[in-house]
Amino acid sequence: MILVGLLVGFSSYSQSKLNTFLTPSDTLNTSRRTSVYVGEASVLGTALIGLNQLWYKDYPQTNFHFINDNNDWNQMDKAGHFFSTYHLGRFGSEMLQWSGASRKEQLLYGSTLGFGFLTVVEVFDGFSQEWGASWGDIVSNSSGTLLYVSQELIWKEQRITPKFSFHQTSKANFRPETLGASFQEQILKDYNGQTYWLSFNLHSFTKANFIPKWFNIALGYGAENMLYGTDAEAQLNGYNQEAYRQLYLSFDIDLTKIETKSHFLKSLFSVFNTIKIPAPTLQYDDFNGVRGHIVYF
Repeated sequence: MILVGLLVGFSSYSQSKLNTFLTPSDTLNTSRRTSVYVGEASVLGTALIGLNQLWYKDYPQTNFHFINDNNDWNQMDKAGHFFSTYHLGRFGSEMLQWSGASRKEQLLYGSTLGFGFLTVVEVFDGFSQEWGASWGDIVSNSSGTLLYVSQELIWKEQRITPKFSFHQTSKANFRPETLGASFQEQILKDYNGQTYWLSFNLHSFTKANFIPKWFNIALGYGAENMLYGTDAEAQLNGYNQEAYRQLYLSFDIDLTKIETKSHFLKSLFSVFNTIKIPAPTLQYDDFNGVRGHIVYF
């Protein structure tokens, strides 16, 4: 959201000045690199301070401890950690590319930005009596970072991209304090409406000329009927419907593969390539079997 705001602000410049500003430097531009480091450190540092004040301050603190929440929410929260570390790392790496930093520095910085930020959040959890640090979260954070870095090392491009989609559900009405009272809160809290995807770029894998470079096939994962973290907790609170997992198969677009000379559009495409486009979709789960959606998001 911060990146989108910056891009919209830049749009007040003339097209030529904006394009020049967003064009990556061919050689190391130390002032740009310094701006990237200082700017991102300031933004992420402010985000951590705000998170600590808004999320943790009303709960008692305790000694640092771990909890085992690997069975909670059908691992939807783990998918969120994976998604977040991948894209934070990718954005960090791409911004260093804009500064002309070496590819090694891009990967080292990109691989630590997302993982480092969410590791600090995990430390906050560990000192909170309400929660606790989670090895499952740390593994998910590491996996998101590994997906980004490994693709750059092996293919020098991103052929598999984690993506996100969301639709509102009726479940949030039953526990708005946990699943969100507003649309903005529900995007973050209502796991019933979230879907996490792995979007595969077919042209990159096959090199077939008849396949558009932007055409992707996406595999999605979601879950439904979750008012509490586990079915056992739900039953203790009088909710007897069992949660179930959902698998999806759909079409998608890799926006970063759309050819354009505009660096503004390239930057915009990079930001919005985090989101799975609405498209015809097949869904499978144990409750409904196989069903189709003309458009699913």
